[in-house]
Amino acid sequence: MILTSKFGSATIKLLPKKSAIAVMLAFAAGTVFAQDAQSEKEGTVELEEVKVSASADANAKGLMKPYAGGQVAKGGRVGVLGNKDAMDTPFSINAYTNALIQNQQARSVGDVLLNDPSVRVARGFGNFQESYFIRGFQLYSDSVAYNGLYGLLPRQYIAAELFERVEVLRGASAFLNGSSPNGDGIGGSISLLPKRAPNDPLNLFTAGWSSGNQQLYSADLARRFGPDDSAGIRLNVSKRDGGTAIDKEHADVDLVSIGLDWRGEKLRLSGDIGYQDNHLKQTRTNVSLGATGVPRAPRSDSNWAQPWSYSNERDTFGAFRGEYDLTEKVTAYFAGGFRESHEANALANLTVNDSATGAGNFFRFDNTREDSVRTGEVGLKGKFDTDSIGHDVVLNANLYHYDKNTAFAFGSFLNNNLYAPVYYDPPPATAGGSGVLSDPKRTGRTILRSVALGDTLSMLNNQLLVTLGVRHQEIIASVYDGNNGALTNSYDKSKVSPVFGAVVKPWDGISLYANYIEGLSQGATAPQNAANVGQTLAPYESKQKEVGAKFDLGKLRITTAYFTTDKPRGFVNAANVFTSQGKEENQGVELMAYGQLLPSLRILGGITWLDAKQKNTGSAATEDKQTIGIPDRQANLGLEWDAYMVPGLTFDARVITTGHVYANGTNTQLVAGWTRLDIGARYATDIKGHLVTVRGRIDNLTDRDYWASAGGSASDTANFGYLVLGAPRTVTVSAQLDF
Repeated sequence: MILTSKFGSATIKLLPKKSAIAVMLAFAAGTVFAQDAQSEKEGTVELEEVKVSASADANAKGLMKPYAGGQVAKGGRVGVLGNKDAMDTPFSINAYTNALIQNQQARSVGDVLLNDPSVRVARGFGNFQESYFIRGFQLYSDSVAYNGLYGLLPRQYIAAELFERVEVLRGASAFLNGSSPNGDGIGGSISLLPKRAPNDPLNLFTAGWSSGNQQLYSADLARRFGPDDSAGIRLNVSKRDGGTAIDKEHADVDLVSIGLDWRGEKLRLSGDIGYQDNHLKQTRTNVSLGATGVPRAPRSDSNWAQPWSYSNERDTFGAFRGEYDLTEKVTAYFAGGFRESHEANALANLTVNDSATGAGNFFRFDNTREDSVRTGEVGLKGKFDTDSIGHDVVLNANLYHYDKNTAFAFGSFLNNNLYAPVYYDPPPATAGGSGVLSDPKRTGRTILRSVALGDTLSMLNNQLLVTLGVRHQEIIASVYDGNNGALTNSYDKSKVSPVFGAVVKPWDGISLYANYIEGLSQGATAPQNAANVGQTLAPYESKQKEVGAKFDLGKLRITTAYFTTDKPRGFVNAANVFTSQGKEENQGVELMAYGQLLPSLRILGGITWLDAKQKNTGSAATEDKQTIGIPDRQANLGLEWDAYMVPGLTFDARVITTGHVYANGTNTQLVAGWTRLDIGARYATDIKGHLVTVRGRIDNLTDRDYWASAGGSASDTANFGYLVLGAPRTVTVSAQLDF
């Protein structure tokens, strides 16, 4: 029997049971939405292509379609402006598809973003939170948007089974998205789209294994029902458990999520609820540097974490969104969401004081944390014409409310060594600290309120598109004493953030664009050594200017951009007053490509050149020096090739390279650049009328020992970074059954 399966625009004939196990490094070429056999005639099973019209954001147009090659969508969500084709927007955007996520066996958002040349993945300071450097500016994982709303996803780690798309919008976005709740996101924003039920029944079961004997089991089920299949439900359940490729490290992640949607003639609704339980034990920590140079990277699988250290995070979250067509050209929309999180950690981060020997010390740091987030938005969007000018108008208002309860305690310092770890019994965590670990009290509250008005004008038969808009943003922040609950600092400031963008299309397949847009974040708080200790500065305005060009060659898109972004920062001046006079100035050039070079050859990659400098720092030691943790170049190149000699077999390879960075603001601690090679393959075949997909992957094929990032402290008064060792060679295999 021959199985014919359609993946996007490609049709692949799969030989029956042809070495399905022997070719274990393989998986299906394209989308995971291929369904059960629909008909069987003369020994041929035809799998129908699924056409998804349900949309994660309840949009009437549905999900943006994948571009040629299926790895990147044609466009994505551009904040309040809604879904836009990348060729029609004056901003740089990539939306990575579920096909890419599945084919690369991504575990988290960070794994997906390893494909993006403008992004590098790091960690939060002192914990295991994923963070992302976009155009050289840090974005924390709890600033990732979920279906257009901030702060709803797990704070430290977001499992890949949760999302249909990972959308990266490069550049400042105060008008488009509002102020980020963590005062970050100056270089770009990340939005995740949840999964929706496709038109045909979906029954996917996956079992996998990776280095360290970590096991994966997941199920992805979906149905549509009701009149005209107007209602849909999608269930995702997954479990990862076991060791990792790092010695003695253990990770256990449980996830359950349900997505619902309903589409009527005028009303469209969608909703999601999820639960994630993430347990880490003896996870390898970051490395801080004392008054020393940068130590050589130790063996990639080494682990200096203490055996009693752990990090547990439990999150319950949900969101809903709806649209109602008031008229043919005017639509009202609304959305809301929540998150409840509980964290408990016992940490023991290493500080190296002798770079030659690796000698250093650590202290025990225990903390508990409870987060509560409520957020929502309402708006109107409409279309109308004035003479020969078309208008696409949006009015939006949103509210974000966040409470944080924390408590922490310290233990005494103990000696350790990066290259020859010493393991201790757990010392008591009783020194200093704040609050009661078993009952953390409120220590912070953030409220964000904003109203935005925007208009995209289309002229000259849509050859000229101009975007204009403003957002009035209010930032209210309060800090409380964790011992007695007393208010210790409050902050209530507002600012208006404008946007201007233009797209010119002189010929078909060419878009020239420019934009001016601002970022907005809460100002820094004066440190203990300042005369105005505790005073919080006015909101920081970051100003971005960008010009670029996009070329659509039919099955290959090439984009290029030049940008410059200034981010204010504070420092203690000669009068001992903490003030906002310094800035980080990042400018760069991006070149990216994705699509099909040949019918059997796909490309995804690019290069980013960065010049990130500290300006007006108030110190000759740091003035005009390279910003902590930011390389001067970073590049990715990924290729996929369908092996014509074995239909259904595809190989892929990816090279990631990053230039040198500095781990301190004075640029005396140089961290070497690195290059890493990943390879994979996939093979799909028919077993008794069902599509079976076998996948395999080896990340860091050469087992390179390298410092993957130098972190970067979020504090304006800090002058240090922290090192994160790159992951060792990791083998991952899985098998997926479509039944």
